Parts: sequence; C-alpha cells; structure tokens
Amino acid sequence: MRKILIVGAGQSGLQLALGLQSRGYELTLMSSRTADEIRGGRVMSTQCMFHTALGHERDLELNFWEERAPRAWGLGVSVAGPPAPGGHPRVIDWVGRLDGYAQSVDQRIKMAGWMETFEQRGGQVVIHGAAVSDLDVLARKYDLALVAAGKGELVSLFGRDAARSPYDTPRRALAVAYVHGLGPRPEHPDVDAVRCNLVPGVGELFVMPALTNSGRADILFWETVPGGPADSFQGITDPSEHLERVLELMEHFTPWEYARATKVELTDAGATLSGRYAPTVRHPIGRLPGGGLVLGVADVVVANDPITGQGSNSAAKCAAAYLESILERGDRPFDEEWMRTTFDRYWESARHVTKWTNAMLAPPPEHIVNLLGAGSAFPAVAHRIANGFDDPSDFENFFYEPEKTAAYLDEVREETRAAEAEAAEAEVAEAEVEACDVAEATEVEACDVAEAIAAEVCAVAGADDEVEADDRVPEAVRSFR
Repeated sequence: MRKILIVGAGQSGLQLALGLQSRGYELTLMSSRTADEIRGGRVMSTQCMFHTALGHERDLELNFWEERAPRAWGLGVSVAGPPAPGGHPRVIDWVGRLDGYAQSVDQRIKMAGWMETFEQRGGQVVIHGAAVSDLDVLARKYDLALVAAGKGELVSLFGRDAARSPYDTPRRALAVAYVHGLGPRPEHPDVDAVRCNLVPGVGELFVMPALTNSGRADILFWETVPGGPADSFQGITDPSEHLERVLELMEHFTPWEYARATKVELTDAGATLSGRYAPTVRHPIGRLPGGGLVLGVADVVVANDPITGQGSNSAAKCAAAYLESILERGDRPFDEEWMRTTFDRYWESARHVTKWTNAMLAPPPEHIVNLLGAGSAFPAVAHRIANGFDDPSDFENFFYEPEKTAAYLDEVREETRAAEAEAAEAEVAEAEVEACDVAEATEVEACDVAEAIAAEVCAVAGADDEVEADDRVPEAVRSFR
C-alpha cells in the first residue's frame, strides 16, 4: 500500500485525500486546525462552485450538502454607468441561464465535515502547522508528499513563475460578508442567481446565495481597486463596522443591489473577511533542504484573484487531475518528471482560468464592453458568457480578440434574424391555416343550412308542388354562400 502525505485541509487537499483513501492508499493529512476550530472560525472564501467542479465531488460521493444548499440557475452581469442623482445607474443588466446549477457551501461546513469523514474512514489527521523543517523530515517516510496549504511558510518552497505571473502586486482589495435577510431581485424573484456588478474604476460587487452554519444565506463580496474610492476596509476589525461599510458602498455604487439589502444582518460573529494578495503562478515542484521533492497543489502553485469566482472550482479540478495521475502511476516512483507532467495536466485547464482572470483585472477594452452589452439584447450571448464560468476555455473562441468577438456577434445577429424570420413565416402559415379552417367551416355550415331549408321547402310544398320547390333550392343555397 502506497503512503501519501498531504499538507493542507482545504478543498483540494481534502478532496484528494478522500479520493485516494477510497482507492486503498494510506493517507496522512496535516492541518493547522481541528474540524471544530474550522467550523467555529471565520469564513474563508466565497467558494461558488459550478457544474464541472460539483461533478468531481459527486464522482467521489462527497456532495453531502447538495440537497440543502441553494441552487443558482442563473448568472447575471450588471455594469454601472457614470454617477447620477441617487447613485450610479445600470447601463447593462442581464441574466444568463446556467446549463447546470451552481452552489456555494460555506467552507467551514464542508472542510470540517470532510475532515471528520476522512478520520471516520480510517485516515490519520495530524494537527500541526508544518514548517519546511518538519516537511523535510516527514517527506522521507512517504512515497509522495503534496503541499495543499496556500498560506504560510511552505509556499516559499515554490518559486514564482514570472512568465505566467504578469502582476506582482495585489490588483483588488477583498471584503466579504455573509448575511441573512437579503431580499430577492425584483427582475426574477423566484430564481437564485450569482450576480456580478461591475463598477468601472471602482471594482466589483458579487452577490451569491450560499449555505452556512445557520442555514440559507447570501454573500456580499466587494473587490475594490487598491487606492480607489471604495478601498476602505483596511483597519476595520469589528464585523458590524465591516458590514456597515459594505452597505455604504452598495448604496452609492450599486443602488439596485442595496435596495434589497436594507434589512440584512450578519450570519454570525465570524461572517466577515478582508484582505488582498497578488495573483501568482508558481513552479510546481518544491525542493526540500535534504533534497526531497514535494508537489504543489491548487492555489499553492496557481493563485488567481477571485474576480472570476474560480478558486474552489480550480481546486476541485486540480484534485481530480492529480487523483487520476496518481492512480495511473501505479507502483512506479513519483519522480520529478512525473510531478511536472502531473502539474501540466492540471495547467491545461488552469491556464484558461489564469488568462481570463488576469484579463478581467484590467480595464475592459471596447470589444469586451460591446460583448457585455450584447448580453442584454441577445440571450444567446448572456448564456454563453454565463456558462464560461463553468468552462473558461470557451473564452478563447470569442472573448479576448476583437476580431473573434465581432465575428461571434455577427453570427449571433444573423442567427437571431434567421430565427425571427422563421418564426414570422411560421406565424403567417399558422394564420393561413386558421383562415382556411374558418372558411371551410363556414362553407360546411352554409351547405348544412341550405339543405335544411330545402328539406323544409319540400315539406311545406307537399307532393303536388315538388317540382316548383326544387326550382327554389339553387337560389336559397346561393344566398348563404
């Protein structure tokens, strides 16, 4: 039985540990906190997961909270215009339907629950904040050591990949609040949706349904431009003051969202989070002082800004890719070449996330503004952008290059015109059929009436006047046609 060490108990570390455990591997999981400490601590992220990532959890039968968590069937985009009396108006607003619903389960629930499940199934959990010196000793006892803890000293083992990391400073300041009492969007009161509100020069506000310790909740998540007019959370430690600032920014910059947030309250004392970090891609292999090698997992090696909501999705996809690679390896050594190939398998999907995320952190060029605007006029555009959150690789086909965007919008317009023409022809054909049916029915009715009159004439005239009555029938028929 092969022995594997995983340092870090987040989405990727626990998902991979449980997946390997189910295949008979001997696992040791290191975590800096117990399950109870995680469950009773501060929120860790927004973790909205889309169809593909949720599918990886289902494949391992780890979707314990799927029936309880709200299902977001839509993803909406709103863009604020220049300030006006009463706040910033919306100049773009639409909702695209997701092909598969999205869900957000508070990581305090999920990580604590998964850790307890891992232990119940016989896994060994070591509660210790591992340092490089600890890992140098421990790694020698295992066939493979993986680092899935995205913060702390161990990250220093993985050097920054400058070619894949265009930013060396934070591009957004982050502020999260979990709340109860958020009202529905009046445009679609019966449909849960993830809402992305873009305020040029200020930042973004994301609103999404979630499941937390106290039940159904909503997440209010500001991403503000550092040094900009909404960058105002530094130094705030009181949760109530944090929420107050979130709402003040909503009232000024996104009044359409603030209108349904006037009665919200925090879900619990640990329901707020703030911070900032530079998005970074790192080299996947860390070399320990004693010469041993460790493989980085998920945001240890690919840490994107959460502006595109891909953190937990990428972690789940990374764990799935690594699981497949480990199983395929069999009894052969987990050497440096295998580690590099394993990371490359994950990078094949992660590179699309990184490219898209970095593009969204920059001021949008004109063709992207036009594309977002087209979502209001063409449901097909809204649908495609929305489902790109599940499969970011599709953005290569229509998002980044002005020529591809223009060609795509021309295609949508042509398809829309063709569909409208086909619908108009069908409507005309239906009207013609209806007219024919009416005419036929009228003619039949006329004939029936004429026959009845003829019969009545014959009855009145009697046998002696039969010839004369027959002469009157043609005239009676003509009068009803």
